Amino acid sequence: MSDLYQDDLFSKKEKKIYTVAEITGYLQALIKEDALLSDFWISGEISNFYHHSSGHMYFTLKDKNSQLKTVMFKGYNSSLDFKPEEGMQVEARGNLDIYAQRGEYQFYAREMEKAGKGKLYEAFEKLKARLEKEGLFAEAKKKEIPLLASKIGIVTSPTGAAVRDILSVMKRRSGNFSVLIVPAHVQGDLAKGEITAGIEYLNSRDDIDLIIISRGGGSIEDLWPFNEEEVARAVYNSRLPVISGVGHETDFTISDFVADLRAPTPSAAAELATANREEILNRLDNLTQRLLNSSSSKIKELQNKLQSIAERRIFVSTEELFRNYEQELDSLETKLEHLIEKKYNLWENKYQLLYQRLNNLSPLKTLDRGYAILQDQEEKIIKSVSQIEAGDQLQARLSDGLADLEVKACRKDGDIND
Repeated sequence: MSDLYQDDLFSKKEKKIYTVAEITGYLQALIKEDALLSDFWISGEISNFYHHSSGHMYFTLKDKNSQLKTVMFKGYNSSLDFKPEEGMQVEARGNLDIYAQRGEYQFYAREMEKAGKGKLYEAFEKLKARLEKEGLFAEAKKKEIPLLASKIGIVTSPTGAAVRDILSVMKRRSGNFSVLIVPAHVQGDLAKGEITAGIEYLNSRDDIDLIIISRGGGSIEDLWPFNEEEVARAVYNSRLPVISGVGHETDFTISDFVADLRAPTPSAAAELATANREEILNRLDNLTQRLLNSSSSKIKELQNKLQSIAERRIFVSTEELFRNYEQELDSLETKLEHLIEKKYNLWENKYQLLYQRLNNLSPLKTLDRGYAILQDQEEKIIKSVSQIEAGDQLQARLSDGLADLEVKACRKDGDIND
């Protein structure tokens, strides 16, 4: 047991004052002496994930009832075979200790395995896929954001940081516009109904040009009302254009995908909604000047490049450009002629052979030996005396022409001669 304990921390005989560091050290000693807390596996859902530029990972492991701050140093997380993400269910091995500077106990992870995405994240991905398939995210359906909105409706918490950020930005703008704030819970069970009602109320008015729905950053649970299908469909069905300014730049909600414009933060939503004439003209002037400067520089660069190319030997003596190709073309032409001639001779030999075979099989060869072919007036070949009778007009095809015949009489072999 530690010396601190031996000093009788709870002694009533003597009042002893301990420093915060001493108490923290005492607790650290107790934790380190506990075999379970020095090496154990724990499961939970990742929340508030932050990958520091140093390479260390900071996040919270949580379940339905509790949460535990966690750190995984670069030396350990560099061997992970997956990228930890918000809402991911994991199993981690490590030890518990106290971060003395803050007086907070936290889990130091040495190993971590992916156990599947958290229920909220899975629900988010499932709804996102379904609504995208329905066409709620289609760019063609998004409405144009007015450059000079006269009256802007804002659906948000009237006491949250988001509304303060939005109004602070709008106060600095010089545009001639007004704002109507529709109060709504942006977290908890009441939020989705109130946000939906706020959007519908602003659509019922005829003096609103643009709607902003907004809240500050938070965990996936905090932002969940903006992932509800009811809110997403209210945004999609809005006749007025909607800007979604929810959370921080790295936070994405279903409302962001459905909205006509997604702003990375509430302040950015205010800036996008309140552009003024002077700012637009200044931006146009700046862009015009930049375009002129860029064009002039580019033209000069291309002129120099063109001049350099024009001075090359290949363009001074252009015939050299085709010399090798002409020689190669001549060679290919000669090869082609030889190939055609070779193929022609081959097919000519085959033709003569086939012609001879066919000619030998021709019935005309038979006619050369003194035979004839009899045909009736329809040029049908007479094969039997049963096909003719006395008086029929026939043709006899001989080797060198035709002879017209008339049948005087006919008989079959074996009949008695007349």
